[in-house]
Amino acid sequence: MPLPVETTNVLRHPEGPDTTLQVGEGTYTLRDEIHLATPPPHPAEVTAPTSNPLVTIPIAPTAGVKLSLVTPNPHGAAPQLYHLNNNNNNNNTTAPGRKTYSIRESDQEGRASTDFGSDVAGRLSTEGSSNSTPAFGEGNVALLAANGKEAVKRRKPKNNIVKSNSSFVSRVIPHEALTKRLNERNSSGLYAFANINRAFEWLDLSSDLKAEPLAKILFTKAHMLCHDVNTRTRDSAHIDVVLGSSAGDILWYEPMSQKYARINKNGAINNCAVSHIKWIPSSESLFLASHMDGTLVVYDKEKDDAPFFADEVMQEENNVFIDEDNTVLNVIKSVNSKNQKTNPVACWSVSGHRINQFEFSPDCRHLAVVSEDGCLRVIDYLKEKLIDIYPSYYGGFICVCWSPDGKYILTGGQDDLVSIWSLNERQIVARCQGHHSWVTAVAFDPWRCDEKNYRFGSVGDDCKLLLWDFSVGMLHRPKATQIARQRGSISAQSISLQRQRTGSVVTLPRLRSDSNRLFYGDPASDEVLYHPVEPRARTAQLPPVMSKTIDDHPLCWLGFEKDCIITSCQEGHIRTWDRPREGVNGSQITLSGIKAS
Repeated sequence: MPLPVETTNVLRHPEGPDTTLQVGEGTYTLRDEIHLATPPPHPAEVTAPTSNPLVTIPIAPTAGVKLSLVTPNPHGAAPQLYHLNNNNNNNNTTAPGRKTYSIRESDQEGRASTDFGSDVAGRLSTEGSSNSTPAFGEGNVALLAANGKEAVKRRKPKNNIVKSNSSFVSRVIPHEALTKRLNERNSSGLYAFANINRAFEWLDLSSDLKAEPLAKILFTKAHMLCHDVNTRTRDSAHIDVVLGSSAGDILWYEPMSQKYARINKNGAINNCAVSHIKWIPSSESLFLASHMDGTLVVYDKEKDDAPFFADEVMQEENNVFIDEDNTVLNVIKSVNSKNQKTNPVACWSVSGHRINQFEFSPDCRHLAVVSEDGCLRVIDYLKEKLIDIYPSYYGGFICVCWSPDGKYILTGGQDDLVSIWSLNERQIVARCQGHHSWVTAVAFDPWRCDEKNYRFGSVGDDCKLLLWDFSVGMLHRPKATQIARQRGSISAQSISLQRQRTGSVVTLPRLRSDSNRLFYGDPASDEVLYHPVEPRARTAQLPPVMSKTIDDHPLCWLGFEKDCIITSCQEGHIRTWDRPREGVNGSQITLSGIKAS
């Protein structure tokens, strides 16, 4: 008789030839697989509309299984490999106003591999240097006054989710020995928060009982599509988690006390589903959520919601992007607004299409945003200003991430490609071919990155995990690129061309045959560039170092930890792959990924 799908997870330890990954540094081995219980649709659940004409039955909104990994102990496993390089006497060519970053091993306090943005932010804010990155909204007196003095005791949400009578929450299932398990757990162990359809689970991956969730929440009419953990406020007795739902509601959840608060309740500020959500680096209370109408909204977990009106639509006259929907990059409400007593703290209209993902840069200054309109946008979110627009080769972008040193951006999307973009050179570096369907997640492996070489991974709807090794020196330059570079740098030509003053506005044709969209910008601007699609003949191609089908279902998430790689799929399978202990020559691999002699 099958186990109840709504309550019971299944832990397996598969064996056989399909449970290993052969890479240059050695063999990765599948340690275990957790199959999360998938709750059936609630009778009151609202199904999501679909544009697929072949679908004949209603489809519930879903994002597959996404994970947030955190070590509650601030002195956790991962080192801080990266630091701000304030030495301007270097030979690197960088865009105006941009800082460069170098990599180092640090003996300072380390944190989980998913926490680099917040860690760097915390260090920058405590260095006291004039070159330190300011906090978001730091200069707004109204925002500081609204927040009041710092509380001596860390604040928690007020409502008990276990005893809640809210119609939004269907059922809460805490572990019967929750207190005992928390007291006996490994202080440096790894927690995982996972969503699957209308369920949200809290797992202890360092426990022998990892398949048994510490707590599980079932929602009534909404699916949790995204979530994030605040690495600045976490400790052994407190974790702040924010969850974004298909109904637009956002939950601030503290699992230790099982308390919660509801933000944007019933769509008070924005009634569209939340596609992605992240805590703002170095902030204890502010987080950023992307809604599926193409807006980014900054919320404060401790503020009440209230209807708001745009202070003033601040259209950047020299920084305008127009697509077929006639949408403009607008600051609807600025973080510098004097009205900061209620949410939202800030609101930006980025696109007329769904925003699929965004990520903060390690320098805690830039924001990379990808959307269904096929554009990667780089925003200086501290100044609330658009910097760069990069189009995909074809279709929409689905995922994005930064290299740990902040020099490169990875994107994956509907063109089946992983693309590498250089922030400093402001151009595409390479297209990575290997997937045979949409790329759904990309991530760097910080334990195998140094100042010259990078390891990253990608997963997709083709059920494959791909690993890639990348360095600028190893890339083969196509002949067309070599000829162009003999005449001058591609990036330099692009900037020079766009800076030729031919009028207040220049029209740049899109170099793709599938669209008639036009892009507009100021050719004299030193800040913003539109980058047309680079032809294949001019773009380096990068093959994977490992490609393998690891699941029977489309993959949707990928994460790197010190001792393993973790993947998840649409149907609830979470797989953990142990790293090889030694390199191919028998030499130990150090923490930074460089072999010791």
